[in-house]
Amino acid sequence: MTALQGLFGQGKRLRYLCQDETRLGLKTIAGRLLTACGVKPCGPSQWQREAFYLYGVVEPLSGFSFYYEFSHLDSLCFQHFLDLLSTELNDDIVLLQLDRCAAHRAGTLQWPENIIPVFQPAHSPELNPIERVWQALKRQLRWQNCQSLDEWRERVAAALDALTPEHIISLTSFDFILEALFSAAL
Repeated sequence: MTALQGLFGQGKRLRYLCQDETRLGLKTIAGRLLTACGVKPCGPSQWQREAFYLYGVVEPLSGFSFYYEFSHLDSLCFQHFLDLLSTELNDDIVLLQLDRCAAHRAGTLQWPENIIPVFQPAHSPELNPIERVWQALKRQLRWQNCQSLDEWRERVAAALDALTPEHIISLTSFDFILEALFSAAL
């Protein structure tokens, strides 16, 4: 047991999670298309602006993930997400990596006792492993068009279900994170 784990008492695990949000909606997610040389690629697209935000966390060591949908991105929704996450994690103590979004730093936030925020440097999304999960999710949803937000939610849910813990580990286990966690004996 590490000294840090000893501070929190018996029966509690110390975990490292990465958090972020992404906007998903009816506007088509474009991507590369294969065409013959000299042929301009064309894909079916729509420009509807209805959308929702998917809040999520991933754990690079185990592949654990937790997602929740909200209508928008603000400190009230983020507070609700933190409360849901805290309940999901039970007695585990979490070091939660976040970007410096205003919703994450709002003075009105009440951090649950079992979640310790760790803010990454400003303007550095490449340091947050969950960004790669969002890329993989959107890659699965490219060029798909839906008539309603409910139909889109079903497709997003199916794409999230396809992300296995092994796949999440392969996307999020950056060497610098693993070395730091193993050095800290987490």
